[in-house]
Amino acid sequence: MTSLPIKKIALGLFAIAALGTVCLAIVPQVPRGGGGGGRRGRDIGDRGGVPMWEVEPKFNKDVFTFVRVKYYDNRGGWSNEWGKWRIDAPDSDNNFSLRLQQMTALKVNPVPIFLELTDTRLFDYPFLYMIEPGSLQFQPEEIKALRRYCLNGGFMMVDDFWGHYEYMNFYEQIKQVFPEREPQELPLEHEIFHCVYDLNEKPQMPSIHSWSPSRPEVTWERDGYDPTTREVHYKAIFDDAGRIMILICHNTDLGDGWEREGENVDYFEQMAVKKAYPMGINIVTYAMSH
Repeated sequence: MTSLPIKKIALGLFAIAALGTVCLAIVPQVPRGGGGGGRRGRDIGDRGGVPMWEVEPKFNKDVFTFVRVKYYDNRGGWSNEWGKWRIDAPDSDNNFSLRLQQMTALKVNPVPIFLELTDTRLFDYPFLYMIEPGSLQFQPEEIKALRRYCLNGGFMMVDDFWGHYEYMNFYEQIKQVFPEREPQELPLEHEIFHCVYDLNEKPQMPSIHSWSPSRPEVTWERDGYDPTTREVHYKAIFDDAGRIMILICHNTDLGDGWEREGENVDYFEQMAVKKAYPMGINIVTYAMSH
């Protein structure tokens, strides 16, 4: 099968390093988004009040688009309205796209999209987002497509799965894509934690339901009080040149921080502003500049 290069977006649009403190000044737009997304069965085209914006005509071919992966799982498959691929959608995708547009110089498409890994349009987009892969089940053609995409310059962020069981399911699936490559834990010194926002810890985002202002630390998620859910992990699968192809965000839910910004001011200020948005912007920055 012929390999196709990932579409390049002009790096001149990404002069954002000087904007690294702006995030601390943002306020939630109330109440918009945060409607539970796929959890309540809203149509993924429903913006929930998230404003649209114009893209300058000269950039209409060179904008960043947030692309969510549709995948098969062992609880219904991607075609099912309640497939786990669509958790937090559409609010998470819309909110993050808006904040990325507001807080950086990157030109952003206001309309996120949802693609299968076998979609021929995949190579038009250098960034993919996959959520809740704890019951992911790759199909043979998806394995081939994802490997080809990553080895040709693509980047995939994996988010929101917890504990040993869900990690091992994802690990077994991703090893089918890269049997010769092992996920490696990223040290805090890695540039992905510092390229825009200079983070002094690896951000851990609990879901809004697992968090309270009086007890902000993460104590449990999928596996109850299993201590394996208490330590956040950022692991990476690298290409031969040392570029991250797949970023694995385990025991954290950055997407909930993006989705729920209109629901709880404390959660927004303490978690979304300080953790979810800075880490998300760092990840996109790394993906687009490598």
